[in-house]
Amino acid sequence: MFFLLGMIALFTSLPVAQAQEQFLPAPACVEGWTLDGKVTLYDKDSLFDRIDGEAELYFPYGFTALAYARYESTQNKNIAIDADVYTMGSLLDAFGMFANYRQKDSIDAVVGTEGTISPSQVFFYQDRYFVRLQVTGTTSLEKDILLVCARAIAKNLPQSAPRPKELDALAMTEVVKKSERFLAQGLLGYDFFRRGLMADAIGEGGSVQLFIVLEDSRDSARKAFDQYRAYLKTFKRDITVTEMPDRISLYAVDPLYGKVFAMQAGQYVIGVVRVKDFSFAVPLAEKLRKSLIGSEGVLRKDTDR
Repeated sequence: MFFLLGMIALFTSLPVAQAQEQFLPAPACVEGWTLDGKVTLYDKDSLFDRIDGEAELYFPYGFTALAYARYESTQNKNIAIDADVYTMGSLLDAFGMFANYRQKDSIDAVVGTEGTISPSQVFFYQDRYFVRLQVTGTTSLEKDILLVCARAIAKNLPQSAPRPKELDALAMTEVVKKSERFLAQGLLGYDFFRRGLMADAIGEGGSVQLFIVLEDSRDSARKAFDQYRAYLKTFKRDITVTEMPDRISLYAVDPLYGKVFAMQAGQYVIGVVRVKDFSFAVPLAEKLRKSLIGSEGVLRKDTDR
């Protein structure tokens, strides 16, 4: 019986493994750079063998598999391109991993849904896949070599181009480009904010950070908001609460992030931290709310002391 179950599992996994291998071009990813050996596959149990010290970063983002290949230069065997294709939980998770590595001053690369390039690295994501190319044996390569190799990999991945729809709400003039991030757990470092988006924003009221907690329902979003409210109250500082039929909001001082404005509306908790000027922060949060939900309500206030 155990033998039969093992054989079923083996044959079920074969198409998946074969698909992973086919992501990485053979016999070369670009002219003059040939595959050294064969594609190596890693799962959750073996990922540490490939990226010890970084593996745990991938797990919250739904990591299931990694396909790795080394492409050697035919001119110098000591120089190579290491190519890693990570299968993540979703398009949003793949973006989240990409955003973890992207820098605000990084150079855009026209590959995948979004990509960046440097003399020694390329990062991009496409569909639910996050791809890393790293030069070894030297500090830099010609940009075209890395880019052609990356595009050869992208050609083998599912051809879905759009960015995650969750990022649409952050498409505002105030948001600093390339500052958008997706955190798969512990947004702001708080367990009660399970997952969500963050971005930097700047305007006449100075610079702030925006956040959107992504929940599955209005009730779970309200629970997260109430937990945040209770947490802030433990520091015995004034919290001003404003409630409307379709949302509830608060003004407070967060011990880690300074002045904060936050609201729960629908299945989201929307907020602005590191606030210097509420006259800038509150309209910004309202702009986010309208982008996500778009409704008005009747004002009612009370205050926690």
